[in-house]
Amino acid sequence: MQLTASLCAICQVLIIIHVLCFSSSSVRKCQQQLNLNRYGEKNNMGSTLKNRDKVKSEFITRLRGFVRELGEYTQTKDGQWSIKGFIDVLKNVYTVSADTKIVSKIIEIHLFPKILEFAQRYSYKVVLAEHQNWYPDISFIREKNPEIKFAVDIKTTYRDPQYPGHCNGFTLGSHGEYFTNRDSTKNIQFPYKEYIAHICLGIIYSRTDDDSIDETKIYHVAELGNGDSESGIIGAKPIHKVERLHSIASVVKDFQFFIREKWEIASDSSGSGNTANIGSITKIEDILNANGVFRHLGEEWFDEYWMNYRKITIKSKDGKSKLISRLTEYLEYRGMDSSLANPKAKRSKKRK
Repeated sequence: MQLTASLCAICQVLIIIHVLCFSSSSVRKCQQQLNLNRYGEKNNMGSTLKNRDKVKSEFITRLRGFVRELGEYTQTKDGQWSIKGFIDVLKNVYTVSADTKIVSKIIEIHLFPKILEFAQRYSYKVVLAEHQNWYPDISFIREKNPEIKFAVDIKTTYRDPQYPGHCNGFTLGSHGEYFTNRDSTKNIQFPYKEYIAHICLGIIYSRTDDDSIDETKIYHVAELGNGDSESGIIGAKPIHKVERLHSIASVVKDFQFFIREKWEIASDSSGSGNTANIGSITKIEDILNANGVFRHLGEEWFDEYWMNYRKITIKSKDGKSKLISRLTEYLEYRGMDSSLANPKAKRSKKRK
């Protein structure tokens, strides 16, 4: 979710958020401390977590409880996004663009206070990615045991109106250096192997019909008080006067939040063009129910497949050489039953 510096500046004036976060340096100091957590684990570096599965299950359960609170926080009663635009010092409200990168970044900003509330509630520290292209978006680190780390990526996508029941899909992080070399610190906040689980906090939304949204519109809202331009015009654009913020149509609506480990919703194909990103399945019901292509195989096979994606050469049925880029091909190469690959749901285009 890379944005230009100017776009980030626009997003930051959208909402005033006092974010309490912790620097990676302070976390690394905590990693050197020796304490006992509530599971009786000594947290010196290199020790093995005795209750890894229990710790992971507890964190994910709590995170799922947390996202159930987000619907009311982010939406009005009629399902519209509560963000209506961004405001200048003259109290003019500018409509948010429906561009997916802009919407994603603003949703992240909108969720930060709640994410920090969750972390404080359960005694976790939060470390944000130091750079825009680093993984993950958020590292949750247990205050009493810094060995307990969870990688959480915020992933947003829209329902695809051309393919009912499907969304546009997500990218689930790189399958490059930090994924294949689990000790690497390239483009990742902490080495991949240090995270107990790799989790997606997902948001699926609907775009508001184009006819009801004008991204160039400027509003003056009476309930915000005085501050409108005397001429009622900015440049060549008239200022539209409305009584309440609710009168402004939101660019997106009907949020659906979910928590899934990324292997549970992964596809076996790349997520975006020529970049080394893992793709997701797109059927919404399958995403919510963790019905990805690795469902019958588990996370170890997900790791192994994506470490070897398009790196192994085989012969196709016509005798030509090709790189393995399908899970069925990889299973056959490994001498496994290819039917263990859970088929992706086919998309059917909406009839006009």
